[in-house]
Amino acid sequence: MKEKKQQFGLGKGLSSLIQTNLETLEQTDEKAKLLAQIFQEVEISKIQFNPYQPRRNFDDKNIEELAESIKINGVIQPITLRKTETGFQLVSGERRIRAALKAGLTKIPAFIISVDEDYKMLEMALIENIQREDLNPIDLANGFKKLAEEFHFTQEEIAHRVGKDRSTITNIIRLLKLPIVVQDSLRKGEISIGHAKVLLSLDNDELIKQAWKKIIENNLSVRQTEKLITSLLSNKPKETKPKKITVDSNLRYFEQEISKTIGTKVKIEDRNKKGKIIIEYYGKEDFERIVNRLLKSE
Repeated sequence: MKEKKQQFGLGKGLSSLIQTNLETLEQTDEKAKLLAQIFQEVEISKIQFNPYQPRRNFDDKNIEELAESIKINGVIQPITLRKTETGFQLVSGERRIRAALKAGLTKIPAFIISVDEDYKMLEMALIENIQREDLNPIDLANGFKKLAEEFHFTQEEIAHRVGKDRSTITNIIRLLKLPIVVQDSLRKGEISIGHAKVLLSLDNDELIKQAWKKIIENNLSVRQTEKLITSLLSNKPKETKPKKITVDSNLRYFEQEISKTIGTKVKIEDRNKKGKIIIEYYGKEDFERIVNRLLKSE
């Protein structure tokens, strides 16, 4: 009899990383042993939280609602853990653990997987949150930034691993250029990612904060915010460029001759028959050499 393969559905991204394909075994006890290796009830007290958890904020109301659901239905979706020397470390599912504790549970169902490299911890946590679409843009941006800076991933590699376009990764990471107060507002959901992208068209933090306050105070839509930004940019004072100092051919000739004489770079600035001669030196010894050369020429 040909054996069939059964795949546990953890979502496309996680299943490709976890790779938990199980063969349907004829003997029940063998099947149970194999299942126990990857899926079991684990004491919550033995679980360490994921140090690479991308989520920075947990909504107390949502945790409370999930806890009430767990009291009635139990934990429907197992968390994901990796084995450590002292117990287990969480890969994904911190909200479920927090809610389970609030519901009075001491154990929780979990998939036990093998993860040797730390970047996988962050990667898998990001993928789960992306699939569930419940990670705010700032926490997501910080997660992508961590993959890039700590684990040296290119944006192209991050995009491939999380199933997004490279331009999407770039735009999300750019959100971290916003002032902290605006980032917090985006994290809390006070403004949308659409508002944030429009605000990034301003290159001045004070202008960004000024526009952000008007968005909050007047409950502006993204379209209204675009008009506000256009207005702010049109009223922005134009920077006055310093007048370019021109050097005529005679002065340039004298620059070159003086440079040859004292052996260093010389610049002559002329403004309406007045100006200054700038002599460069590159250290104490060079300075003394130039001074001696000038004194000898007197």
